[in-house]
Amino acid sequence: MSETLDLAINLINRNSVTPEDAGCQEVMIERLERIGFTIERLRFGDVDNFWARRGSDGPLFAFAGHTDVVPTGDVEKWRCDPFESEIHDGMLYGRGAADMKGSLAAMITATEAFVAAHPDHRGSIGYLITSDEEGPATDGTVRVVETLEARNEKIDWCLVGEPSSTDKVGDVIKNGRRGSLNAKLTVHGKQGHVAYPHLAENPIHLAAPAIAELSTIEWDKGNDHFPPTSFQISNINGGTGATNVIPATVEMLINWRFSTENSEEKIRNRTTELFDRYGLRYELEWNLSGLPFLTAEGELVEAAQHAISSVAGYETQLSTSGGTSDGRFIAPTGAQVLELGPLNATIHQINECVSVKDLDQLSSIYEVILKRLLVV
Repeated sequence: MSETLDLAINLINRNSVTPEDAGCQEVMIERLERIGFTIERLRFGDVDNFWARRGSDGPLFAFAGHTDVVPTGDVEKWRCDPFESEIHDGMLYGRGAADMKGSLAAMITATEAFVAAHPDHRGSIGYLITSDEEGPATDGTVRVVETLEARNEKIDWCLVGEPSSTDKVGDVIKNGRRGSLNAKLTVHGKQGHVAYPHLAENPIHLAAPAIAELSTIEWDKGNDHFPPTSFQISNINGGTGATNVIPATVEMLINWRFSTENSEEKIRNRTTELFDRYGLRYELEWNLSGLPFLTAEGELVEAAQHAISSVAGYETQLSTSGGTSDGRFIAPTGAQVLELGPLNATIHQINECVSVKDLDQLSSIYEVILKRLLVV
């Protein structure tokens, strides 16, 4: 059993459903302290975080990740207890195997190997670890970043261990993410009997033409790095449950995934102008989950491309697809940010798993990235 596999099993076997950490961070902290890291435990609300650093000079390379996992779903449908990992046909099964305890294990073993070979490396290595990535993400990475920014401690390069790969480890790395803007829309009407619609105002009927137009808007054309901005309705709720009552209100949860060609302000203004034009009585409660970010080029992209080519023997693809990650909190500080981790085919699913071979390969890729950036 490799060091990376052994550590991954240790982490997976801890029931750390968000925001619980279940001792995962202490396992990591103990190993980092052994190789000269200074540890700063940062607890905000119910969330455990830590910032670790080896060295005091720049440039600063940081690994970022999370120890919390999503709920397991129906445990009876798993091939093993999701918190008692098992290996079958070269695959390690357990909640968090791919998202992202396997990456955390690879980060630690890569750092241990790198420090052993280069104890006097230039610059510094950091670890920004939270247990609030899969939850509200309000007391995790964003709060640690605020702490670092308050004392002007700047990360130059940040590698987030999110599962970025598609068919083989390292075939895709995320060099950016779209922004995510949410809104709760409430449209008001007048409740009444369905047999007397002239005495009522059906908010669903009133909202339908506006929503139809909203769903056909071309928000932008995207660019070389991002697809066009997309709009989706995720939830609709209206009515009393009775078949003969026109509801008083209808509520919808809506979302925009937007590129760097757009902005929160532009989307909000265009949306409210549309609803005003239809004369609706409505309310919009907005929530910005994250702004888009992009690391188009630079030392970190080059180091990752070199590492994947030299370790795995193939070229990687840069991508900004998928959802958001905690990289959205780190990129605005000026850091170059990339996401590189194992295959994402089973994340958040029953029987989440990761290839045992891929864990060791990922550790080697991380180690080569460290060498490329921190060895003169």
